[in-house]
Amino acid sequence: MIRIPVEQIIRKIKEKTSYSEEAINDMISKKIKQLSGLITREGAARIVANELGVKLIEKISGKLKIKNILSGMRDVEVVGIVKQNFGVRDFSSSGRSGKVASLIIADETGSIRVVLWNDIADKVSSLKNGDVVKLVGGYVRENQGVKEVHLNSRSKIIINPPGEKVESIDLEYPRKKISELSESDRDVELRATIVQAFEPRFYEVCPVCGKKLVLSEGGFVCETHGHVE
Repeated sequence: MIRIPVEQIIRKIKEKTSYSEEAINDMISKKIKQLSGLITREGAARIVANELGVKLIEKISGKLKIKNILSGMRDVEVVGIVKQNFGVRDFSSSGRSGKVASLIIADETGSIRVVLWNDIADKVSSLKNGDVVKLVGGYVRENQGVKEVHLNSRSKIIINPPGEKVESIDLEYPRKKISELSESDRDVELRATIVQAFEPRFYEVCPVCGKKLVLSEGGFVCETHGHVE
């Protein structure tokens, strides 16, 4: 199922109806209570939207702007400018091995990480920052709450496609105080005074998901993907 953040559902309902944000939140809370708490807030928001006749997902056709990409989408087509290229790495986990590469691309609406698997991963070796890429046939997953576009053998990446232009903005990150930070925050700016610095520590990470590896008798192990060579 395609996941839609509750805030986005509320914004959509507000745009399509005369209800205020406060009224919409009240309807969502009542729906959760009505269903004895057996539904998530997102699920309740979806039901409220459906009851009000608000269509949350329009038919997907053609290119998507990055801000409109949602977790669970398939056959995604998007065009963006390469902002960072992390190169290609070999991986071996759970009895399978291959190559994985990743990029950060952006357009005028936002930025997103792109993960390329196996043969298509080699495409990134010729990419440089500022190149325009067109991704076709991608699917969207969440990694620790952050959306990523994944490409496999059935996907395509076209480098500097003729006729494609992207207006990539320099993304501005909201500045917050330390007391205002929450676990859901991403890409925020902090301004603070360093009061203590510690020596750096190094650890191994899984080449597939980026999580910290645990050392066992048989070598390094990822809690998600198992043994890693």
